[in-house]
Amino acid sequence: MATISLRGEAIETNGALPKVGDQAPDFLLVDAKLCDRTLADYVGKKKIISIVPSLDTPVCAESTRRFNDFAADRNDFVMLVVSADLPFAQGRFCGKEKLKSVVTLSMMRSRRFAKAYGVLMLDGPLAGLTARAVVVLDENDTVLYTELSADLTREPDYASAVAALQ
Repeated sequence: MATISLRGEAIETNGALPKVGDQAPDFLLVDAKLCDRTLADYVGKKKIISIVPSLDTPVCAESTRRFNDFAADRNDFVMLVVSADLPFAQGRFCGKEKLKSVVTLSMMRSRRFAKAYGVLMLDGPLAGLTARAVVVLDENDTVLYTELSADLTREPDYASAVAALQ
């Protein structure tokens, strides 16, 4: 378990992020067209996985915009944003914000992703959603970098996540 916070209130997660050097856990998430997606759908590509509680919060929205800007005009990796939001809400958010360089994935059918990546919040006001985290994978799904935000109101370390791709 890991302890994070929301404005000073302690929150426990179900586990820990995968370790650098480990093989990333596979996942089953839902894309914008309600199709199931797994790691195999992104085979051969480096990946930044931005894990957020909900795109309907200011910090999640900002981090998604920032990662979208970084991913624009690049084809050497895929930028995945995972949240508990329904694909319809994710699509509205990306449409409104004109985000075209991120792939949003929903946990709408299961919390297995959150459990496998150790980010399921077990208590606090957002229990059942994910903690904020970033996981960077190489083209073979080996973990290159992880970050669990100590407080849900903090943005991730963009520079370190991006540097892990090099």
